[in-house]
Amino acid sequence: MKGKLKFIVPIAVLLLAVVAYKFVLAAPAESKTKVDGKVYVLPKEFVVNLAGGRFAKLTVALVLAPGVVPVETASAPEGFGTLEQEPLVRQIVTDTLTGASAGALTSGPGRHGFERQIRRQIDRTTDVDVESVAFTDLVVQ
Repeated sequence: MKGKLKFIVPIAVLLLAVVAYKFVLAAPAESKTKVDGKVYVLPKEFVVNLAGGRFAKLTVALVLAPGVVPVETASAPEGFGTLEQEPLVRQIVTDTLTGASAGALTSGPGRHGFERQIRRQIDRTTDVDVESVAFTDLVVQ
């Protein structure tokens, strides 16, 4: 028994020293941001007709690429924001979601599929540099 203690005690002390260093003495790790770009919420919510006579009301946010800043537009209609090509983005969202099934829009995989589809369409047809799209609020009736 004493022979085993000769090996266990130094190992326990070494383990305790490593834990103390890690949590007390070591410099804190650099915090990494999880979202590199700016999040721009389209200020006017969407109401779209879904399949089967249902409709959805939602708010859409765009994660803009790092360095992209929404530009002030002098001729923006009331309720629209500062994103220069916002009307085109709104058209893409409306066209993509109109006629979709309520089940596809409310399921996680279906909703994320629509978000990816909208982002790809924004990349193809506008100059807005978008990292991702998110539906921040969603109500289906």
